[in-house]
Order: sequence, then C-alpha cells, then structure tokens
Amino acid sequence: MRSRGLRGSSLEKSENLEYHRVLLKISGEAIAGECSCFSLETIENIVQEIAQVQNMGVEIGLVIGGGNIIRGERLAEKGLNRTRSDSMGMLATVINGMLFENIFAIKGVPSVLYSAIEMGNIVERMSTRSIERSLAEKAVIVFSGGTGNPFFTTDTAAALRACEIGANALLKATKVDGVYDRDPALHPDARFYTEISYGNVLKNTLKVMDMTAISLCRENRIPIVVFNLYKRGNLAKIVSGERIGTIIKE
Repeated sequence: MRSRGLRGSSLEKSENLEYHRVLLKISGEAIAGECSCFSLETIENIVQEIAQVQNMGVEIGLVIGGGNIIRGERLAEKGLNRTRSDSMGMLATVINGMLFENIFAIKGVPSVLYSAIEMGNIVERMSTRSIERSLAEKAVIVFSGGTGNPFFTTDTAAALRACEIGANALLKATKVDGVYDRDPALHPDARFYTEISYGNVLKNTLKVMDMTAISLCRENRIPIVVFNLYKRGNLAKIVSGERIGTIIKE
C-alpha cells in the first residue's frame, strides 16, 4: 500500500517547482575531509545549497550517512557483533546530524534534529506530531539514527523517511553525475542513464542505493533523483524541474 505521508502540510505550493517536499540523502563519505572525519567547508557549501532551496519554498528532510566516522557493516566483516556494530554506525549518523544542525544554526537556517534511537537530552526523539510541527515551522528536518534498527542502511532510512513525510522525491547526492551501468571511474566507456526504471535497477543490481531502499520507493511511487552534489546549483535546478542527473521511476 502506498504511504500517504504526513497530512496537513502547510507548504504553499509554487507553480515554478517540480518538487515541493523532498528527502535529501547524503553519504557520510561525501562530507569527509582529507585528514579528518569532517570537511567543514564541504558541509557549509551543502548547507548553503539547502538554504537556497528552502528559500524557494521547498520542505526538506535530510538523512546523512555515518561512513565518514564508522561503518558497522565493515566492523561486522572483521568479526565484531553485527548488531553492536550497526548501533555504532547509527551513533555516527547522530554525530553528523548534530554537526549539520550546528552549522544550520550558525548560517541562520532553521532546522530540527531528530533521532530514531533514544538519546536523552541530546537529540529529540522523532514522532509524527513533532515532525508535522517542524514542517509547519518551515525547518529543515535532519533525521539521524538510521531506522533505529540494525541490518538496515541509511539508504533504507532515507527511503523510509521519504515515505513518512510524503516526499515528492528522494534526492540521492553523489560524487558523480548520476547512474551508470558500470563505475565510470574504472570504465571510461560506462553508459550513463538519464532515466531508468526501478525494475531495471533491481534487475541489473546497479549500485545506486541498496535494494530495500529501491523497493520501498517503488512501492510508494517516490521517484529517486541521483545527482552530483558538488556541482553548485544542482539542487535548486532539480526542484525547479530541470533534468539533472538520473531519475529512477516506474
């Protein structure tokens, strides 16, 4: 059954926008510095891009991975307990979320940080009512803590949150221009897709997002736009309807 998302959105839709409510997924590796876990310059640039889109009237949810700090799956491959390793990975996403929330505040961008796992007085526990309130207040919603459960990636968390807020699209930020049939860094002749179906992504096991995330978006008819995060202005172009990157849909 298709998710209807949160009801009662206060968004005043603009005819100039293709997408009025989006979920932006950024990997932890995308914000890593050369000699540290974080590149503050990269994060500040991303915040500026998000602020631009927010000022256009777009409601934004944000999910950030934790791979710049730790990846639970890799620890499990070394023999550590998978459940505990994934819990460590979820905590890494909370750290990244706190960093983004801090920089949003410095830049004057209203935001609210939520965690899928209980964090006491550090981060607010998410609930449908609190998320609705944040959307009404035009704040960027930063989702952390993954799904709150082990064995799920932050890609799946992003797809889940997109369903929950009734997003028009899930925007997958990457370091390349979109989806290719092979790694373009290793294969210069790799084929670029401007559009591809969920079914073909699953059939060809293209490494765009994990299969659970793709299936969840397919079931709920949420298009996925895969684009290059490092080209300034791409985010604003996408929500305005310009064809940037690769769109995955039915």
